[in-house]
Amino acid sequence: MKIDAHNHPDWLGYNYAKTLANMDDHRIAVTWLLSWIAPQDEYDPSYFAAIAPSSDGPIPFSRCLDYASRAPDRFVLGYAPDPRRPEALDQLRAAIDTYGVRVYGELKLRMRYDNPDALRMFRFCGQRGLPVVVHIDYEFPTGSAYPRPNWWYGGGIEAFGNAVAACPDTVFVGHAPGFWAHISGDHKYDQQAYPDGPVEPGGETIALLRRSPNLYADLSANSARNAIARDPDFGRDFLIEFQDRLLYARDGFGGELDGLLDRFALPGAVLRRLHADNALRLIPL
Repeated sequence: MKIDAHNHPDWLGYNYAKTLANMDDHRIAVTWLLSWIAPQDEYDPSYFAAIAPSSDGPIPFSRCLDYASRAPDRFVLGYAPDPRRPEALDQLRAAIDTYGVRVYGELKLRMRYDNPDALRMFRFCGQRGLPVVVHIDYEFPTGSAYPRPNWWYGGGIEAFGNAVAACPDTVFVGHAPGFWAHISGDHKYDQQAYPDGPVEPGGETIALLRRSPNLYADLSANSARNAIARDPDFGRDFLIEFQDRLLYARDGFGGELDGLLDRFALPGAVLRRLHADNALRLIPL
């Protein structure tokens, strides 16, 4: 059994029918289907080529709900209203009670994740048993001034670490370049989105995972695959050390993660934890 713990509706050219067919092709039983709620000037216009047109986007909860209502046994509902909005907590509470939302995600906003509004939301998620999936990115030049000169999210690993420590009863799931670049202590995190070369000691991602039992990570997208593959000996050891807190996830529709995991020849028990057991512990089906 495989559970994809990070994907989106109407994403990268995949509609409802194509998504289900793709899940079947990759033997994925269930997908965590995540929204992305953000003001239009907080996301790169290039995303318009990857997302379906919407005035409530970039990836509105209504699309997640549409998929889950048609195939409730195949999708776990995710929804992350902007915690800076005064109605956000009430909206999430209503979505949990009315529609059965079980994940707060994906949170991808231009704010520090340790600000008071965010912490209030995270603590509520802990009370209701919702894992919190966060996207972290650093500032990289885009060559443009408008609508934004760069696309940072979360305020960096320190702000995220503060949130994890301040909300011990909340499960967090780390994701994206700004999380995974810190697997190494080489300080390339704000120079390259996908650092290469051997992993050096002192990575803050490793330290955070070791000191924070409420922190998980999903293996989605090129950011996670690059972090694991850049130093194969380290990558295998990492997967084994944190086998109880890593989630199989794609944030897309290919089989790249399967190929990477196959190359490591992991023990069967480790693969079962990555593929499904860890996700089922967070969200029983």
